Amino acid sequence: MAAANSVLRRALLYVPGSSQKMLDKSRGLSVDCIAYDLEDSVTATKKPEARSNIRHFLQTRSAGVKENAVRINAVDSGLALDDLTEVLKSPGLDTIIVPKANSPSDLFFVTDVIRHTLPERHTKDPSKATAPPINILALVESARAVTDISSICRASPYLSGLIFAAEDFALDLSLTRTPSLLEFLFARSAIATACRAYNLPSTIDLVCTSYRGVEGQQRLKEECIGGKGLGFNGKQCIHPGQVEVIQNAFAPSVEELQWAVRIATADQKADQQGRGAWTLDGQMIDAPVVGKARSIVRKAEACGLEVASVKEKWKDQEPE
Repeated sequence: MAAANSVLRRALLYVPGSSQKMLDKSRGLSVDCIAYDLEDSVTATKKPEARSNIRHFLQTRSAGVKENAVRINAVDSGLALDDLTEVLKSPGLDTIIVPKANSPSDLFFVTDVIRHTLPERHTKDPSKATAPPINILALVESARAVTDISSICRASPYLSGLIFAAEDFALDLSLTRTPSLLEFLFARSAIATACRAYNLPSTIDLVCTSYRGVEGQQRLKEECIGGKGLGFNGKQCIHPGQVEVIQNAFAPSVEELQWAVRIATADQKADQQGRGAWTLDGQMIDAPVVGKARSIVRKAEACGLEVASVKEKWKDQEPE
């Protein structure tokens, strides 16, 4: 299977749409994705104001924010249509985040509204679209969603990834969150595996609720490493102070990049020599390993790492 489309969402930061102060502060951030929120962080009486705030805020783009997303209210809340009607008027909108996506019907609804509201961006022939389509990210928050995850992954051509909402999932199953996160292992593995199976670019992990001080930052790093090990390529965050740690953790490390560049460089030479398999540092290198190395190089470039200098350093690498 080909690699999932290249979309960089290492950190997804929530910003409440009801706070003009926080909206304005987000202009100065450097982050892959900001989710301007209409759901949990906004009280019922503030939702109309939050919709208007976000609509006007997203008339222009912020230089350091690569993706503008809006988390609407759940489809079964009765508020989603009003949310979509307002925020889809914003030219700076890239993505809609659908909470409590318990079944494919939730994504059917959002997809239909998007197509009806912005037909010029969602044509049958993509070459005739006036702008890229609105992406969809779905929050997995319940046992029902996990058991129906394959159908959810197939529900919309605009679905670009899944997000795991640990606190709501814990509530649904009457679980107690522990530092090990073992109680979420099945659900997290199911989400990461499904995204890969259906070629969805983003698998975004749970929020780290402890992040203040040295101990909190260490906990955040550990959660990032654990999520990356399960197949997640991004993480939700609730404070700007979490962004740098998360984006560094989900970018290739210096060691990973050097390994990948050495493999890619040596493979070009091995190919010229007609060698399908070869070794490096005593380890056999074949097509899957080369594919992983090239993927790491591409991601490093997308993350803005100094790939050119590493390639120059290892330009003479030979297959063993």
